[in-house]
Amino acid sequence: MHSKRHTKLMGILNCTPDSFSDGGSFLAVDAALKRAEEMVREGADIIDVGGESTRPGSSFVSAEEEMERILPVIEGIRRNLEVPVSVDTYKAEVAKEALRAGAHIINDIHGLRFDHGEMAKTVAEGDALCVLMHFRASSGYTDLKKEVLQDLRESIHIAKAAGIKEENIILDPGIGFGKTPEENLELLGELSLLKQMGYPCLLGASRKSVIGFALDLPVGERLEGTLATTALAVLAGYEYVRVHDVKENARFIKMLETVLWTRSGSEA
Repeated sequence: MHSKRHTKLMGILNCTPDSFSDGGSFLAVDAALKRAEEMVREGADIIDVGGESTRPGSSFVSAEEEMERILPVIEGIRRNLEVPVSVDTYKAEVAKEALRAGAHIINDIHGLRFDHGEMAKTVAEGDALCVLMHFRASSGYTDLKKEVLQDLRESIHIAKAAGIKEENIILDPGIGFGKTPEENLELLGELSLLKQMGYPCLLGASRKSVIGFALDLPVGERLEGTLATTALAVLAGYEYVRVHDVKENARFIKMLETVLWTRSGSEA
């Protein structure tokens, strides 16, 4: 079961003044590049650059402003670091310019369902990887697990219809997006559901409100809770986890995978 498959780390780089966790810290380009370099040293396999906060209650950012925030950062990372760049955006115009600047992955919280196919077309034309996240504007599920899978199938259909290659699709259960704390906990306990769809999977639960709900802790004290969600992702066979605390998650994954690989070797 546990062959030497490695869960990769996507390090979060928010170039925004209002992100729920580290907003404003890396707004300046030089500070953002310094943090990107630090994350690579700490073990990040991918840098995920975001120019608009998607936290509840965050303000809308125009495509122009979003591009002003992220394009110099993408270009700087590509110039100075040997690391793939992901861009956290749901706007096709931003994605197009980000890919032109050297990004490799489009991380779309709306799973290509925001702009009537424009994002899907942009990703296909750029031959980029894309993360299709599950997102409904509000909760109220009759059958949570069944409906999440149905919605993701719709995103996959949009992707394929636009010409996005099968091997370029990554799925994300969308922890914290349009779901109650109880629904988020239910999905975290059933992460292997998405793996049954046959695509690589990514978990983005770092510091999220579901951890605050479970532990009754503020954003700045959710590292241990985040590590628990990382463990769930690794054990479910997820290919990626998206995190703020790269060093700690890298060490945690290395230890967990070392044990799993050793165990699988002894069972062979």
